[in-house]
Amino acid sequence: MLIKNLDKKQLIVCTIILFAALTRLLPHPPNFTPMTAIALFGGVYFTRKLNAYLTPILIMVLSDIFLGFYTISIFVYLSYLIIVYIGVRSKKISFLNIFSSSIIFFILSNLGVWLIGYPKSWNSLVECYVVAIPFFRNSIFGDFFFTILFVAFYEISKKALIRKA
Repeated sequence: MLIKNLDKKQLIVCTIILFAALTRLLPHPPNFTPMTAIALFGGVYFTRKLNAYLTPILIMVLSDIFLGFYTISIFVYLSYLIIVYIGVRSKKISFLNIFSSSIIFFILSNLGVWLIGYPKSWNSLVECYVVAIPFFRNSIFGDFFFTILFVAFYEISKKALIRKA
């Protein structure tokens, strides 16, 4: 039923996101995941913006059923909602949007780690972020890799559909 109501471009968006979501369940380097790219890409390319906001949260909840929920999950989910908002407001994918999304995820997820698992001091806050730098590097690489891959696949698929029409 849902697929009947989708136009071809939205079907491409859903297909990209579905395949990307499945990769969350595959082995990967820490923080090298498609989730930030899904949030940003969905914010830009979903015509129904409610779908853009619901998609990363639904993917996280469903995959966390298998991978496990964490005490910082609310911070992670919040970061994805903000990243969707960046996509919705900017209406485009850019270097700045991808990098900003990586920074937002880094700041919020590690704020959650600090609030839940560290003593409440400036030194421990700094320590928490410093310890997370290697994960941030993987996040940036993953965010750029997956976002560029999604946009390229979308544009190629869209052109193929136009040629068929």
